[in-house]
Amino acid sequence: MTLSLRQSNVLIQLVSELRITDQALFTATGFEEMANEAKPCPCDIGDRMEYGGLGEEVQIEHIKAYVTKPSVDSDKAVIVIHDIFGWQLPNTRYMADLLASNGYVAVCPDLFVGKEPWSQSNDWSTFQKWLEDKKATNINKEVDAVLKYLSQKCGAKRIVAVGFCWGGVATHHLGLHYPQIKACVSVYGIIRDIEDRYNLQSPTLFIFGEKDHIIPLDQVNVLEKKLQEKCTADFQVKIFPGQTHGFVHRKREDINPNDKPFIQEARMDLLNWFNKYV
Repeated sequence: MTLSLRQSNVLIQLVSELRITDQALFTATGFEEMANEAKPCPCDIGDRMEYGGLGEEVQIEHIKAYVTKPSVDSDKAVIVIHDIFGWQLPNTRYMADLLASNGYVAVCPDLFVGKEPWSQSNDWSTFQKWLEDKKATNINKEVDAVLKYLSQKCGAKRIVAVGFCWGGVATHHLGLHYPQIKACVSVYGIIRDIEDRYNLQSPTLFIFGEKDHIIPLDQVNVLEKKLQEKCTADFQVKIFPGQTHGFVHRKREDINPNDKPFIQEARMDLLNWFNKYV
């Protein structure tokens, strides 16, 4: 199912009304070489939005979460998974609000479980140590709590998931192990070349940027090839021309007029992917 004209207009209006800062985020020396199979990438390309959010913070068992709901009752819900900058990042809350405006109860849980997220001012030489207790594949307890909350407290019967960078890896994990999640969208999640990464249980859309030095195109091509060989669930791998890591939720839309259509297209794609399966 494609977006209605009303939904498209809401999306375009939300995009056009964003207020974002002029300060570019810190870029680490050697960032281009950091990404590979062992390292979720530091998603610091882009800008921190100046955005307050339309939802509220709630307690879900042992974790906190940001929850935003559509204007009318809905049994559709989406788990929105943050990047290394954590669940309170305005950019991620904006994406949750965007999904809520299109009929989804959106929940962005703190999958770091109270641990400090990465900060722009942190020393990148400490990144691997910081990451040790924040593995994107060690989130089942938290995801189970969120699924229970959505079902029992929000009346959700059709649940999907989307994640960005670190959250893209986490979303890929959900697509492999949670068949009750109807569809997943992994947005520039680092690719790990291990055998159990391809037997998806949920239909999954993978979004990448052509100029993403963190995730080289040869890795993306291998992912697509192996999915074609081994995956029985529906999937799509889409590469956006000229785009860098972080473009869907962290890139200034006005930094280059040529970028804006791709940012909007990627957001439309993830909405259409969800609507197709719920």
